[in-house]
Amino acid sequence: MSTELRTLPKPIKGAGLTNAGVVVLQFLVILLFETVEYSVGKVGIITGLAIVLAIAGGFYLGRPGTSFATVVNPPIAFFITTIILISTIGGAGLHVAKFGLDLVQTLGGAAPYLVVATVAGWGWHWWINRKSSVEVKDTFFEESDESTAE
Repeated sequence: MSTELRTLPKPIKGAGLTNAGVVVLQFLVILLFETVEYSVGKVGIITGLAIVLAIAGGFYLGRPGTSFATVVNPPIAFFITTIILISTIGGAGLHVAKFGLDLVQTLGGAAPYLVVATVAGWGWHWWINRKSSVEVKDTFFEESDESTAE
């Protein structure tokens, strides 16, 4: 992602998605892709790419200040969608042994993508916050220099 990502034209009008909007967006993207992949076979690369897409989409479509929710939500959304899919499409129902085994297998299938996307997301979140705090400090020092010169 480039540092000029927020300057690209967005498909939504206004300031962007709020924290709740980012959470819903990411949940639905992960649910859609994981449902398709889980219906065909084992969860893996398609769901992993959906997690990466969800994080990038949250940064792109979210308002300034939503980067924390963008990074924290995908692992939680992936876990919840996995539980929903195992108990419905997977047919595990209330069978604890089958449910637990399917849960570990499904979470393990997309774990590398989840780790890489989350680490990259945290790095981007810290970069955005570092950059904005440096701009605030520079503005503060410029204003105080002008006030002492008078």
